Amino acid sequence: MQKKMNAKPASIYCILQVVDAKEQESTSSNLSPSDFLDSLMGRTSGYDARIRPNFKGPPVNVTCNIFINSFGSIAETTMDYRVNIFLRQKWNDPRLAYSKYPDSSLDLDPSMLDSIWKPDLFFANEKGANFHDVTTDNKLLRIFKDGTVLYSIRLTLILSCPMDLKNFPMDVQTCTMQLESFGYTMNDLVFEWLEDGAVQVSDGLTLPQFIMKDEKELGYCTKHYNTGKFTCIEVKFHLERQMGYYLIQMYIPSLLIVILSWVSFWINMDAAPARVALGITTAIDIWMAVCLLFVFAALLEYAGVNFVSRQQKEFLRLRRRQRRNQKDEELRESRFNFSGYNITQCLPLKDGSATKNAVSAPNPAPTAGPKDTDTMRKKFVDRAKRIDTISRAAFPLAFLIFNIFYWITYKIIRHEDIHKE
Repeated sequence: MQKKMNAKPASIYCILQVVDAKEQESTSSNLSPSDFLDSLMGRTSGYDARIRPNFKGPPVNVTCNIFINSFGSIAETTMDYRVNIFLRQKWNDPRLAYSKYPDSSLDLDPSMLDSIWKPDLFFANEKGANFHDVTTDNKLLRIFKDGTVLYSIRLTLILSCPMDLKNFPMDVQTCTMQLESFGYTMNDLVFEWLEDGAVQVSDGLTLPQFIMKDEKELGYCTKHYNTGKFTCIEVKFHLERQMGYYLIQMYIPSLLIVILSWVSFWINMDAAPARVALGITTAIDIWMAVCLLFVFAALLEYAGVNFVSRQQKEFLRLRRRQRRNQKDEELRESRFNFSGYNITQCLPLKDGSATKNAVSAPNPAPTAGPKDTDTMRKKFVDRAKRIDTISRAAFPLAFLIFNIFYWITYKIIRHEDIHKE
């Protein structure tokens, strides 16, 4: 008898549950979407978009992730870069949880964003930004049954990126993107990255002068101001500059100009226009400066060769000037000495005879013969040719040594140092 009495209340309770479930189903099926939204976040719902979820309770955890559509316009002059992204934020608002609607999630019109609370996220290193509204506002709002809100928006940002151009154009730059709360301290709001796929990149994304490395550093950049402690998360993009453009535009042309300047070592030393015309170029960095230095050294080498080859002419000209001065001096002395004109003086003797005392004029200074002149000229020309011969080996060897040190220093040693940092 007792068992039968206990069974009746249990059966009655089950019947009430079934009836209640059927009533809810009929209510939800009869409830229009507009009425449902009004009851969820409209004026009659009591929802206040000015108050954050969990007011005076634990902080709201906002999970963020970004999808990169395009990445480019990296400018060294202004030290910034342009990026087009989908910014996605997800948080839980218990006030938006529902059970009277059959769908597990609701995709709402972007105009409904004004009716709910949203995080006050901004980009700390932003220099310029704009929304997209073609053909409509590029925004997405999705609400799940448990009150989870997904908010996605398309943005184009210009973000600052301080660059270290010491190793340009073999440099690796690190550009950051910082997401920070503007008004809520960490007591009210906390940002964090999505555990899986926090930063996604569009397939086939290429940069004009850089290669974006696959690894992207995710971290926190919590900011401490006199107004409080504010949540901040960041992602670091590692960009390695491509050498192809600079090889074609700078390195190879300057390399060819330097090699071309060495041709002057095989050109006749008397052909001045042909030798000088090969040494014209400009420079903008270490490589170009050294290349210009080598071309300038080739010009100096020609000047040295030309100077040495002309020394024999200057030496002969000096010899002729010395002989001319000596002759002028002898002529001045001969005016007071008859012997200078080779005239015989007749001196009377006691026996009445005369003795001729002939005094011959002094011998003129010896002059260099044609054979001595050719020997001297050949001697100086050989010296000049020897300089050219040495330069033919010394210049390419020095330039090769410079290349070895240059490429090892900038492509291996400093490259490894950047990776260690």
